[in-house]
Amino acid sequence: MPRKKAVSAEETGPDFEKAIADLEEIVAAMEEEQLPLEELVAKFEQGTKLLTHCETVLATAKKRLQTIAARQPAPNSGEDSPTDSSLSPDTSDQTDDSDDDDDIRLF
Repeated sequence: MPRKKAVSAEETGPDFEKAIADLEEIVAAMEEEQLPLEELVAKFEQGTKLLTHCETVLATAKKRLQTIAARQPAPNSGEDSPTDSSLSPDTSDQTDDSDDDDDIRLF
């Protein structure tokens, strides 16, 4: 059976917590410092890459949690089994995301 290729940290990007910390530093620098335009653009580009990485990590984590929850056996008791709505999208409360640009959503 072929072995999976080891993926280096450079290929996958920083871990989630490091990426969030870096993103917060970039935002603070852009808000507080008087930076030249070229540096602002470079920081914005770096920030968008970090944001994309974080969103990918969160989406992967959500899929893993849903897979784990789906594998759990149903309880054998006579009671109704609770549904796990925390791992499924809540469509009853969806609003226009344009107002929530500053929010970080986990799911």
